[in-house]
Amino acid sequence: MEVLSLRAVNRATLARQLLIERDDRTAESAVEHLVGMQAQAPFPPYTGLWTRLAGFDPAALADALLARRVVRVVLMRGTVHLVTAADACFLRPLVQVIMDRDLRTNVQHARHLSEVDVDKVAGAAREALEDEALTAKELGTALAARWPSVPPGSLAHAARGSLTLVQVPPRAVWGRSGQTRYRTVEHWLGRAVDPAPDPARLVLRYLGAFGPASVADLQTWSGLTRLREVVDPLRPRLRVFADDSGRELFDLPDAPRPPADLPVPVRFLPEFDNLLLSHADRTRVLSEEHRKRLFSVKNGVFPGTFLVDGFVRGEWRVTKERKAATLTITPWAKVTKKDTAALVREGARMLEFAAADAQTRDVVLAQNGR
Repeated sequence: MEVLSLRAVNRATLARQLLIERDDRTAESAVEHLVGMQAQAPFPPYTGLWTRLAGFDPAALADALLARRVVRVVLMRGTVHLVTAADACFLRPLVQVIMDRDLRTNVQHARHLSEVDVDKVAGAAREALEDEALTAKELGTALAARWPSVPPGSLAHAARGSLTLVQVPPRAVWGRSGQTRYRTVEHWLGRAVDPAPDPARLVLRYLGAFGPASVADLQTWSGLTRLREVVDPLRPRLRVFADDSGRELFDLPDAPRPPADLPVPVRFLPEFDNLLLSHADRTRVLSEEHRKRLFSVKNGVFPGTFLVDGFVRGEWRVTKERKAATLTITPWAKVTKKDTAALVREGARMLEFAAADAQTRDVVLAQNGR
C-alpha cells in the first residue's frame, strides 16, 4: 500500500480546498464543490470564498442567497452550513439522525420535551411558518399557545430539530444585517428533501473536497457513525493509501495529489473554516500544539487563522474604529522574513476586501504569540 507523507496529505487537501491556486469557478459552484461552508456566523463564508476564488465579488454570494440558489441550514455536525439548494435537500435527511439524537439528549431542552409529541410540534411549527418567516423566539411563542407548560425555547428547538428550517435573508447578506428568521425548506425552495439520498454519494463528495481521508475523518466531518459499512463497498472505486501512522486513507482515483514539496502561498482562513473542522486527525494542517490553542478559546468561537507553507501558523483579527480598519496578524510560531512579507501583502489585500469602506487601513504584525 502506498504511503502518503504528512506533507503529501497536506498538499492534496489544500488542492481539494482550492487553497493552492485561486480558482475561477463561481461562488455557487465553489460552495457545491466544498460540500458547503461552515456558517454559524453570517459572514465568514465570504472570506472563505475570497481566499479561494479569483476575483471573488461578495455580491455574487449575496445574490445567490437572495435568489434561493444557496441557503443556510443546520447540517453536518448539527451546525449551520451554507450550501446549495440541491445540497440542502440531499444532505439534511442523511444527517437528520444527528438532530433526532440531540432532541433526546440536549442538556437544556430534552427534559422539557420528554412528554411532548415532537411530531405534533413539528406540524404546528410548519403551519406557523407557512405565511411568514419567524425568529426562534416568535416561533416558540406561537407554539406555546398549544403547549403552555413547555418552555417556548424548547418548543422552538424541537421545531428546528424536526423540520429542515432555512435561515432566510437578509441574514448573511453582505452589507446588510438581520435577525435569524426561519422558513421551511419546502416553502423557501419549493421542493422537498430527498426521500432516499444515497450515503455513498456523501462519501464521494466528501473525498472530493477533503480527501484523502480515513473513515474516522469522514465521521468527524459529518457527525455520523458507522460509515465503515458505507465506505467498504466503495473500495473497488477508490484508491487506498496509508498515512505515516499506518492509518488507511481513501481517495478518488483522479483527484489531485500534488507533490509533497510543492510550494504553496500564504492563505488567510476565516473563523470556523471547515478545513480545520473536518478531519479526526487535524495534523494535516494543524499541529497538536496549535490545535489545543485554537480549540481552547472561550464560547467555542475561534479566530481567523493563516497558513504558511500549508499549515496553520497563527491568527488574525480585523478591528474597525470609525473609518479606520486594522488587521492584526499574530504568529504562533516562528515565521521567516520572506513569509512575513507575504503575509503582510496578502493581509493588505484581504483588508481591502473586508473593510472596503474604510478610509485608512493598517496591517500590524503582533509579537509572536507562543
